Amino acid sequence: MPLGSGPEAGGARALATYGALGLPLAFAALPIYVHVPQLYAEGLGLSLALVGAVLLAARIVDAITDPLIGWANDRLPRRRLWIALALPALGAGMVGLLVPPAGAGAMWLFALLVAVSLAYSVATIAYNAWGAEVATTGAARTRFVASREGFALAGVVLAAALPAVLAGGEGEAAGLARLAWVFLPLLLVFGGWTLWRAPAPPRVTGAKEPVWAGLRAALGEPGFARLLAVFAANGIAAAIPSATVLFFVADVLAAAHLAGLFLALYFLAAAASLPLWVRLSQRVGKLRAWLAGMVLAVAVFAWAGLLGSGEVFAYGAICVLSGLALGADLSLPPSLLADQIARSRGAGRSAPLAAGACFGWWNFVTKANLALAAGLALPLLALLGYTPGARDAAAVAALAGVYGFAPLALKLGAIALLWRWRGAIEPGC
Repeated sequence: MPLGSGPEAGGARALATYGALGLPLAFAALPIYVHVPQLYAEGLGLSLALVGAVLLAARIVDAITDPLIGWANDRLPRRRLWIALALPALGAGMVGLLVPPAGAGAMWLFALLVAVSLAYSVATIAYNAWGAEVATTGAARTRFVASREGFALAGVVLAAALPAVLAGGEGEAAGLARLAWVFLPLLLVFGGWTLWRAPAPPRVTGAKEPVWAGLRAALGEPGFARLLAVFAANGIAAAIPSATVLFFVADVLAAAHLAGLFLALYFLAAAASLPLWVRLSQRVGKLRAWLAGMVLAVAVFAWAGLLGSGEVFAYGAICVLSGLALGADLSLPPSLLADQIARSRGAGRSAPLAAGACFGWWNFVTKANLALAAGLALPLLALLGYTPGARDAAAVAALAGVYGFAPLALKLGAIALLWRWRGAIEPGC
């Protein structure tokens, strides 16, 4: 019996070999959204408003390319081939982005962001569609997603902790430059493991619809459109702290030397929580489990905006508890989407949901969340008088407010939408 079918398709070896690629993909994503704004603002002297505008402009390009990449994946549904073509370009782009030449400015940042994002999107969309197709039950789909996200969190923890270690006292720019070269062997080993050994998804007939018809068809599905809207609102709420966390730790807590530790605590807690969310979803349903994670995030993170200088132990506790909530955000929404794709195919419909188109939109929203957060939060901070390294009380208070309180309204809105649309997103809930 082939590895990709039958009970062994959800076994430990299959889960590990499929999940492995999540490590280098997540390793690449974290520096782009957490370290790059600070690298180009402080290291190269660009203004926060300009860096935010460049990030937003790069995501406008994604608004066109990500859904098109998803459509192309459905036209030629060879997941391994797409990934194999994308990974070398991703490796080269990361080196260019994190090791910028002297005099690199906004145009360099924009060009490299677009190049890295294109390669990342091609790999990620094919990879997510592969995971949705290889599992045959709802529980198995959650396990495959959890495996992918478990490896991804390991990659995030490495990417969070290594810059300070690799810097060797020479500054963050030196640590990020060395991080780029560490990324290349990780990409080769873990990406190669998935491409060589992961269970193959079942053969899928290539889609025939014209490009815009195929993409519109995905958004025309009420269940998918509503899940995507909740995912977007919830994601922007989570992305605002991601875009501002290094500034918060440095200038509100006055603990820049602990930034790597805080990020590691956050992502390690998320990784540890994945089995708990998988089990809870099996008991109460995926949607209700995700809702519980959102409520936990709101209850915990409202505390962050009240912190001040030196309150590092309180912030460490916030990192752990909000990391537990992150586990739900990572594992359950993609599994809900995979269930929707499987239901549409199982219903014998003439035009079931296309995995590539769905994950093309999904990938676009994921990156748009992060870019919108940076494109809105960073200029807002500049407007409120904050600059990196500020010690003025009003500027620091503005930073604390944007970091801690701005996400709460979006998170509460996502909770309300998820509950209102629960029947369309997860039938029977």
